Amino acid sequence: MNFYIMTLFPEMIEQGAKNSILGRAIDNGIISLEAVNIRDYTEDKHRKVDDYPYGGGAGMLMQAQPVYDCWRAVEEKIKEKRGSKAGAKTRVIYLTPQGKTFHQEMAGELAKEEDIIFLCGHYEGIDERALEEIVTDYVSIGDYVLTGGELPALVMIDAVARLAPGVLHNEDSAGEETFYNDLLEYPQYSRPEQWHGKKVPEVLLSGNHKKIREWRLEQSEIKTQRWRPDLYEKYALRKKLMEKLVKKNKALYADMSESLGRGRGELIYGGEDGAVVWDKKADVYMLSSFDKASAEKIVDQIPERIKDGQFILHEEWLLPPMERRFPVKEKMMCQRAVYNRDVSLPRSGEIEILQLDISWLPVISAHYHLGSEGYVEERLLSGAIFGAFIEGKLAGFIGEHIEGSLGMLEVFEEYRRKGIAAELESYMINLHLSRGHLPYGDVIVGNEASMKLQRKLGLKVSKEIYCWAIVPSDAAL
Repeated sequence: MNFYIMTLFPEMIEQGAKNSILGRAIDNGIISLEAVNIRDYTEDKHRKVDDYPYGGGAGMLMQAQPVYDCWRAVEEKIKEKRGSKAGAKTRVIYLTPQGKTFHQEMAGELAKEEDIIFLCGHYEGIDERALEEIVTDYVSIGDYVLTGGELPALVMIDAVARLAPGVLHNEDSAGEETFYNDLLEYPQYSRPEQWHGKKVPEVLLSGNHKKIREWRLEQSEIKTQRWRPDLYEKYALRKKLMEKLVKKNKALYADMSESLGRGRGELIYGGEDGAVVWDKKADVYMLSSFDKASAEKIVDQIPERIKDGQFILHEEWLLPPMERRFPVKEKMMCQRAVYNRDVSLPRSGEIEILQLDISWLPVISAHYHLGSEGYVEERLLSGAIFGAFIEGKLAGFIGEHIEGSLGMLEVFEEYRRKGIAAELESYMINLHLSRGHLPYGDVIVGNEASMKLQRKLGLKVSKEIYCWAIVPSDAAL
């Protein structure tokens, strides 16, 4: 991810970005940040970039020419870097009190961009003609006025960058904070156990991780209901749907309930006849129609235009209306395998399992064929792929898909029939249990080897067959 900040005060951006997690991510090459001085592009020999506004008024206005030429130089640099992959104009965010208020969902949306340009205004603003030419997004960080756009730009960069794969080193880190799942963060405590006569809650000292998770959720709910009833109302709607999905068919709807429960799923529609959940992180739409008569209505809940065109259709009767409305390019029929128990699976301890880093990209990409190299790269940077090692050599690997399912399981030919697949999947199941997640995976119909492994490990396999449907991303919907 690359940030370009058009500013009159580049040193302000550079100083603010060189510390803490943001500075470390820059040093490690995970993100890049370049402050571009607008003054370098003025045609005035005195490096002047402002003038009086037509029609009078207080203060000075930044002129169109230096702003536009600065943007053009940055855009050319981005296009040269992208080469043949250069496409639409890069998003240009103008920081202004008149813009749409910045929030966590917007941060998540921007985190998917490869390049972002920020435009920082000063004085009384910027000549409207330049804004009309280059700006794609008008954004505010709050209903107040600052002296310039640099501080808002740093706020947004910090919020967006920390969601990029590899920045926090743990993809759960960004998901257990304020606004996660529309809940405020639970109270936290550190040493000493007693301070000013106040003790740390006993449950946090118990070592019982399940009870700790339950306590934290309860405290988040209480805090949110008290301080942010608007957020709690959204949370309560999702919680009600989750409970309904689990009650109807826990295995089949595991993806929907987990997406909602992990705070990644947005409830597009939820009624007595079915539901549509959009997993924002994976950009996958999950559809359920509780009866055949409602299938058409459920499909109609999908937004007019979508980005990546990935759908999970939980009932067979959803496919005909999908194919009538969308040019479905690819279909993959699956069954759901779910580990319903709270007890961790035993492991032999003879096989070392380690998290794989980006250096393993060529090896993993050569053996995993259900996703692009870019997808594998993202999963490695997110710390979501783990490898089994025998005598220091990689024997196989497993991962977690973006939407939360277990998968990507591969054991190299020379190491098969040694129990490595079971060790890898047991490791991932235990890891998910430790995080409070429900371990589940998609098994392609006909993959008997995988089906046998799931049953051996004690996973429940759904009788129902559901469909992954892929629609071309450039289709007009």
